[in-house]
Formats: sequence, structure tokens, C-alpha cells
Amino acid sequence: MISENIKNARKAKGISQEEMALKLNVVRQTVSKWEKGLSVPDADVLIQIAELLEVPVHTLLGITPQEDRAEDLAKELERLNQELALKTQEHRLFMEANKKRGFILLLSFLAMLTAMSVKNELLSLVLVSGCVLAALIILYRNLALLTKVTTNDLRIGVLKATTIFNGTILAAVAVIVGMEKTALIHMSETQDKLLALGIVSAIILFGGFISPKLPFNRHTGLRLPWTVQDEDTWNVAHKLIGIISLPLWLLYLALTFTLRDFETVTLVIVALWIGIPGIFSFIFWRRKFRGKL
Repeated sequence: MISENIKNARKAKGISQEEMALKLNVVRQTVSKWEKGLSVPDADVLIQIAELLEVPVHTLLGITPQEDRAEDLAKELERLNQELALKTQEHRLFMEANKKRGFILLLSFLAMLTAMSVKNELLSLVLVSGCVLAALIILYRNLALLTKVTTNDLRIGVLKATTIFNGTILAAVAVIVGMEKTALIHMSETQDKLLALGIVSAIILFGGFISPKLPFNRHTGLRLPWTVQDEDTWNVAHKLIGIISLPLWLLYLALTFTLRDFETVTLVIVALWIGIPGIFSFIFWRRKFRGKL
């Protein structure tokens, strides 16, 4: 890289960035940017640098002596500037994605803080739901940025559908609970049970349908420490969710209408739904990276 070559040649010459900047009639920050790869000197300045550091231009550029001609130097500098522009663009997108993640984390933290501190149940529900929905909206609007899945990729549709589903379920639960808290509706124990059964069933069935199609990402899906580190592990986990979802749902229905303890049945089914792909994907991950851990 030209940045490392300039830096090494300057140090070998035994001069500081300040001295080099003074002799080239530029500021020290310019030299620093060259050596950090944040900018590339133009052809005339590059020749001055080569003369000052007493090294051939081709050595600074990292090309062969045969290419040390004006037209070749111009092509090489153009290529380096294109690489720099791409690097700058990637850095800008990285910083923008981090900013969006920061907003999502902030809203999640506010939701958790609100749930713990606001005593009024209805107000707490409204505020928490608002924070979570706002986080989902930010996620939905920035899926391509956050997941690096391009907007013309069919997989972005899967991510959008999942985010919309999550938001819809959250909104529906918030509205129903809010209506109960304000006495607009009154639900019996059986109706509460059927509502919970319907919501959990929708999550399991939708998850089973969509999971095998989810692209590798860190924002939507079974986000376990090992699944977000490796795409193959991610695929194993989500294919397993697709395989077990329908059988577990049928088992859920059977147990719900044969056993009295609905809460325990629900807890066990959800634990199996998450635990089975979680455990098997962890075993896969451990075996794959056994020699690297």
C-alpha cells in the first residue's frame, strides 16, 4: 500500500511528519492522511515525495520499475483514488449503521427503564410499546444498511416481512392489553387462553415458514452468540426452526387441550422451539471451530 510505503520510506530517511510537510509545502495533517490511507498524493507531489525520501516512485506505489512511466503512474494513482473513494464510502456507511444501531439500543433501553420505573400499568404499556415500535420502524427503514443486503436482493423482502410481522404482533398485543386495562373489553380466562394460544401459534408457524429464508444478519432471527458469528451455523439453526415448527405446533395444540396448566405447556413448547435449534447449532459451531477456539 502506498500509505505504508510512504511511512516506511520517511522513517527510513529519519525525518518527522512535520519536517516532511515543511519541505513539501503542505501541513502535517496532509502527510498524516497519506500515511493513514485517508488520501493519496497527486502525481506531481508523489514525485516530490520520491525525491525527498530518495526512493523511486515505483517503490512508493508498489509497482514494477517497468511501469514507472507517466501514463502508468497516472493509472495507478487513479486506481488508488478509486480504492480510497470506496473505502471512504464503506466507512461512511459503517458509521451511519452504527448510529442507527445506537438509536435502536437507546429505544430498547428506554423501554426497559420505563417498564421498571413507571407504576401506572396503562401508561407503562403505551410508552414501552411506543419505544419498541419506534425501534422496529428504524430497523425496517434501514434494513439494507444494517444487514448489508441490497434493496434489489429478494432477501430484503424476507427481512421486511419479518419486521412487519413483529411490529403487527406487538401492536395487536398492546392494543388488546390496553383495551382490557381501560375496561373497553373484558375477556374471560378461556378467551385469554385462546388469545395467547393464537399469538404463540402465529409466532411459531410464521417463524417456521420464514426462518429458512432469512439471510445471515445480526438483527432479525435467532440471534445467539454463535449463530451471529458464522453463516453456516446461522443456516443450521434456522433450517432446524423450519423443520420443527409444525410438529411442535401440533404438539402444542394437543397438550393445550389435554392438560390444564396452559402456562407450563406454553413455556415448554417455546423453550423447545428455541432450545433445539440453539443446542444443535452450538454443537455444529463447536465442531466447525474446534481447532480455532
